[in-house]
Amino acid sequence: MEHDETGCQPPPEGPILCVNNCGFFGSAANMNMCSKCYRDTVLKQEQAKLAASSIENLVNGSTASEKGETIVVGSVDVQSDSVEAKAVALPSSPISSSSVVAEVKAKEGPNRCGTCKKRVGFIGFKCRCGHLYCGAHRYSDKHDCQFDYRSAAQDAIAKANPVVKAEKLDKI
Repeated sequence: MEHDETGCQPPPEGPILCVNNCGFFGSAANMNMCSKCYRDTVLKQEQAKLAASSIENLVNGSTASEKGETIVVGSVDVQSDSVEAKAVALPSSPISSSSVVAEVKAKEGPNRCGTCKKRVGFIGFKCRCGHLYCGAHRYSDKHDCQFDYRSAAQDAIAKANPVVKAEKLDKI
């Protein structure tokens, strides 16, 4: 069986190590980097382009949404190494990207009880008011819940049992 018949190519002389010296093997499709290093470099390039364009807009004193423009950020497709353009619209209010990142990191922190600040991890109980509580404070009367259970139950009953009214028949 020859390599030409199956369409397979013979392997290179030997495995290629990642150019970042991380210890993993790289490939020619990923610029001789391993998949993790390649993904990290692509993300850094996209973030640098986005940051440069947002800094430029802040310096100029205008945002792209006020002018009706979109910012084009180039991204690299991993399988085919082709560059495709993605349009990203900026919000109307100028928000720095560092504050958005800080909000996301604040939510990723350890899960804590809303009342006693005890770490609850995976065992935490999420209340209907939207907060997370430990086993001792999971009930609504233990954490001074602001959720209106009565109106929620009335709405659920009203939706489950619609008013059925028969049409009036003409008397003969």
